[in-house]
Amino acid sequence: MNREEALSIVKQQMHEKRYIHTVGVMETAIELARSYGVDEKKAETAAIFHDYAKCRAIPEMEEIIKREALPKDLLHYNKELWHAPVGAYLVEKEVGITDPEILQAITYHTSGHEKMTMLDKVIYVADYIEPGRKFPGVEEARELAYKDINQALLFALKRTIQFLMEKDQTIYPLTFQTYNAVIKEEINK
Repeated sequence: MNREEALSIVKQQMHEKRYIHTVGVMETAIELARSYGVDEKKAETAAIFHDYAKCRAIPEMEEIIKREALPKDLLHYNKELWHAPVGAYLVEKEVGITDPEILQAITYHTSGHEKMTMLDKVIYVADYIEPGRKFPGVEEARELAYKDINQALLFALKRTIQFLMEKDQTIYPLTFQTYNAVIKEEINK
């Protein structure tokens, strides 16, 4: 499937603002992939489909989590997490993308996970820093992203955890596990 076909598919799944975000993530992911020697086509595809389920109804996503082999503990955490694993599931079922690396990058683009590949990191960070993002610290995150992907990932994880704590929201355990894993990876360099 070429880029135009993929973008056409996702455009039907989301509103214009989300589509513009998706294009920004795609462009950023391709640049990061090029910088870190990651397969650019896989990065492009994962980025295009990363928010495939973002605009799906909460009850539909809840039903898919309950029915399919998705982590049930998600149901006890912020619903903003749900679209990532549900999206990977739907991308496989509805679009026919079966590449496990692409599906994994989609699945974990909101939470991270302990054994993130470079593709996973590229998608996570691209989603965090794409050109449409406007928040204090985003410029620093963008600079880090092209110098050291792990430092950019840690920056994003810390800020996300801090934001959720300030809002008195639960934090998905996988996010803490991701943070710890990246810290250990940095210590062992």
